[in-house]
Amino acid sequence: MPQPASPAHTHIPAPTHDLRTGTRTRPGATLAVTAAATAVALMNYTAPMLTLPDMAAAFGTPVSARAWLLNGTPLGLAVLLLVAGSLADAHGRRRVFLLGTLALGLTTALGASAGSTATFTAARIAQGAASAAVLAGSLGLLAQAYPAGRDRIRATGIWGASVSAGIALGPLLAGALSLVDWRLAYEVLGAAALVVAAAGARLPRADEAPPAGSRTRPDLAGATALGLALAALLTALTLGRDGWLRPQVGLLLLASLALTALFVLVEHRSRTPMVDPALLRRPAFLASTLGALFTGLAVIGLFSVVPALLQGGGAGAGMSPLGAAWLFVLWSGTAFVVALQARRLAGRLSAPYQLALGFVLSAAGVLALLGGLDGPAGSWPRLLPGLLVAGAGSGLLNAALPRLAVDSVPPERAAMGSGANNTARYIGSSAGVALMLALATAGPDTAVLVAAALALTGAGLTLTLGRKGSR
Repeated sequence: MPQPASPAHTHIPAPTHDLRTGTRTRPGATLAVTAAATAVALMNYTAPMLTLPDMAAAFGTPVSARAWLLNGTPLGLAVLLLVAGSLADAHGRRRVFLLGTLALGLTTALGASAGSTATFTAARIAQGAASAAVLAGSLGLLAQAYPAGRDRIRATGIWGASVSAGIALGPLLAGALSLVDWRLAYEVLGAAALVVAAAGARLPRADEAPPAGSRTRPDLAGATALGLALAALLTALTLGRDGWLRPQVGLLLLASLALTALFVLVEHRSRTPMVDPALLRRPAFLASTLGALFTGLAVIGLFSVVPALLQGGGAGAGMSPLGAAWLFVLWSGTAFVVALQARRLAGRLSAPYQLALGFVLSAAGVLALLGGLDGPAGSWPRLLPGLLVAGAGSGLLNAALPRLAVDSVPPERAAMGSGANNTARYIGSSAGVALMLALATAGPDTAVLVAAALALTGAGLTLTLGRKGSR
């Protein structure tokens, strides 16, 4: 039996032929296109973090409703990622990926012309739906192009790094272009998505869908219940800024719980559930899903609002969008570098343990920000160590999550596994953004402490499930 290549000599496989279909495959091209599409989707996701003040001023958005300008895309992602994963497995990962990339380009360009909070939010929800197809299809394509071994570890590591790259570059692009007009960022991102879609159309047609008789309808009832539950939760968290004990907040939280229960009931009774119930008995799958959920709550939720805090007061009083973007890039850029290098840990540290380490580093970095986000205008240098440590933790999370998402499910359920993982991530980030914005009204340190506590909870859960799965 040949020995696997060492990390120093791991390479992306050369073009081969798919023995089942006779089609020439190009794993390197698949990786390049899917990573580029993922980076563009995440740039689109993070761009409003820097344009939020300008958008709110242009639309006349009240403070209590600003969370919706950030949460449109994660709402669309969270609701449709599982549907997109099921469609990709049943109808062809390449087809779903290409349609998603094309739709992302068109809806992002349309969002640039929005004239109100409601219109922009609707466009962002549509962009989230398109991004769902991009993310679910891309990881499914990678699982097919790299069946197992070190090549898959490297490919998913590069894909994870593209997530970090998109997170880093989105605010930087938006900050630079907002000096001219905040809408330019969305026009450029729309054009970039269309270019990637054109490149993706040249990929080999090796991803054949099952016969027509085996295709299943998407679980629209489950998606509707999940979407309504999440919308009720986000509305409650948004209204909570003006008082948590108001009756409407409590009613919305109860409605969210009831709709979540309805979603679970629908999934148990569905012949084509968005998530195969058998997967819930796999500790590795639970570790992947909960790890993604707490990544959204603790990490993405907090750092989504940090740029707005830097521009709006405290340590960043008077800070320009571009200045806030550079500080944000210190965190997200570190995450990108660490995600690229995290594959070297694969032989020494299992994915659940890597997740736990990422959460611990994120918590430590976040705690180092205490007292810095509401300090005097010139105190921003004291934020640098915390941003670096938290960025390293985020990089480990971004590298481990896609690896565990595809390894924790059977090969024929790779897109479903990636869809469940990303759904949990964006449910967490949607709720996290609304929660952190609400908590920040009592002072940034309140949001920082809650984010650190959530990160440590994520570390404990993934470590426990990782140990259980290794028995």
